[in-house]
Amino acid sequence: MDRAVRLGPSWQSPAVMPRRWLAGVFAVSAIYAALVVLVSSDPVHQTWGEMAACGYAAAFVVLLAWKRRGRDVAVAVSFAGGLLAPLCWLVAKALEQPEVSVVARSGATLIHHGTPYASAAALATTTNPNAFNPYLPVMALFGVPQALVHSPLTDPRIWFGLVFVAVFWLALREAGAKDPARWTVLVTACPVIAFTLATGGDDVPMVAFLCLGFSYLWNTPCHAASEGKHMARPVRAGLALGIAAAMKATAWPAVFVVIALLAARDGKRAATRFTLTAVAVVAVTAGPFLVPPKPLIENTVQFPLGLAHVISAAASPLPGHLIAETGHTGHTIVVALLVLAGLAVAASLVFRPPRTVPRAMLLLIGAMTLMFLLAPSTRYGYFIYPLTLVIWLLATGTIRQRHDEPDEPAESDEPDEPDGPDSLGEDTRHGQDVTRGPGEPPASLRTTSRTSPVTPPAA
Repeated sequence: MDRAVRLGPSWQSPAVMPRRWLAGVFAVSAIYAALVVLVSSDPVHQTWGEMAACGYAAAFVVLLAWKRRGRDVAVAVSFAGGLLAPLCWLVAKALEQPEVSVVARSGATLIHHGTPYASAAALATTTNPNAFNPYLPVMALFGVPQALVHSPLTDPRIWFGLVFVAVFWLALREAGAKDPARWTVLVTACPVIAFTLATGGDDVPMVAFLCLGFSYLWNTPCHAASEGKHMARPVRAGLALGIAAAMKATAWPAVFVVIALLAARDGKRAATRFTLTAVAVVAVTAGPFLVPPKPLIENTVQFPLGLAHVISAAASPLPGHLIAETGHTGHTIVVALLVLAGLAVAASLVFRPPRTVPRAMLLLIGAMTLMFLLAPSTRYGYFIYPLTLVIWLLATGTIRQRHDEPDEPAESDEPDEPDGPDSLGEDTRHGQDVTRGPGEPPASLRTTSRTSPVTPPAA
């Protein structure tokens, strides 16, 4: 059996993270931004890379030069240089990836025509892949502000970012992260989020809702003594993941993983509450656009799978795309591989379902990575999902460990003088049982068998 254990004190907050670790984050970020400038031929990408590389380099210098509160200032500089400055410049100059205009147009058609999708007749005569809207209806809401008031402040990327910051912070807080505000700023500033958000951003709010859905499932076995308190948590998780699933079909694997997790850990009632809630959210948001069904299906199913008469512009040289490019046979092989991969994941959920949130997330991370590698229309940017989920797990201070392995103190460098308040060292997990790691049952449900004492690490 798997369980979650907490990482060392250095993962409590960026304010107590060893200086060389944080310097490494900024150095890697600066190198990544510089490589974007050198490798990418897209002017939007290059503009972000030029500005972000300078921002991350400045954060690196500040961190090394300012010993007292260098961490907080360096994180702020990385946020300003890696995200805010490039985002404001790109928005002001109307430089964007095609998905931004697709979302903006879907918001306008929703307001003026009552649907975010072009009709099947209109799509039949187009050769422009950007005329299709591969997103589910909730995504169109990010285009509504610009449809009402055309202004740089209503650019969909601004709203993608605001929603991500708010939801990701809440997800960290619900999961018991020590310092959700600092972690949110650091994660938003890193290239995984900043690059995607400044240039396009449609995946950013969705991945935040994935994290939020899983956060509601920490420490919540429904057969616990406080059953009434936890009764609503599967419903909250269903709302969060239902919203994500109503943005893009990419979130649907997460729904199935959580169903398996709840059924194995908490029982059928919890799994049923979650399922009904998530399905209800998708049905309420997508149902009205199923009459007639053809525009929704052609935009969100046929086009992403490469089955429409126009091929998606998503074309990173990953295995699925390369195989599909060989012709009809290659495309058929890729679709068959995707089906087989889905069946393998489904079999894992049935015969060896996850029983902890970290293991469920690691299973989802693996499934998503495999899906993006095999998809016929794919981009490197899709890997924002597994990467952000991994970062979120690290920010919550948890990893997966085998139950039959002995607990060992997490290795960590002795942190320097923290930048933040002393309360970061205290265990304030919203009144939860602090003697267990996230995802474990309460003390009353844990085994009473004797275990060997563990020698604490030397101070």
